[in-house]
Amino acid sequence: MKLCIIGIRDNPNYVEQAIKYFTDCWGIDERIYRDCIIHSLTTQSSLPRFYLMLEGARIIGGYGLVTNDFVSRQDLFPYLCALYIEEDMRGKELGSVLLEHGRKETKKLGFDKLYLCTEHKGYYEKYDWKKIGEGYHPWNQTSQIYEVDTF
Repeated sequence: MKLCIIGIRDNPNYVEQAIKYFTDCWGIDERIYRDCIIHSLTTQSSLPRFYLMLEGARIIGGYGLVTNDFVSRQDLFPYLCALYIEEDMRGKELGSVLLEHGRKETKKLGFDKLYLCTEHKGYYEKYDWKKIGEGYHPWNQTSQIYEVDTF
């Protein structure tokens, strides 16, 4: 299996595929991903950034690095968001590959910590993420907030 991880900012020819991919995976209004990803291409800020994992020409996963993942803890950033691996590719530790990539990319962008918010329990702990608290979303849900050192 030949895999590669590409950044959308460095590969703008993937922008439409990335918008469709994240929209389809997460069922979030396409306008949100479109606006965020399009502006990520030209911003002077280090964030946001989006990445796709490819097997040949097929997108099999992805994630983003954002300033805030719709959570109340805006004092913490950046957040790893939208981590996704295609169902038929799960169980191959590909999520851990994306998590490691995210930690490295975050360090390159000048940050020493990376955060995420999730309802999943037990997954991120396997990869050195530590629960540091709870955050609250505008849609009246609570998520666990995790932190990890970058490298």
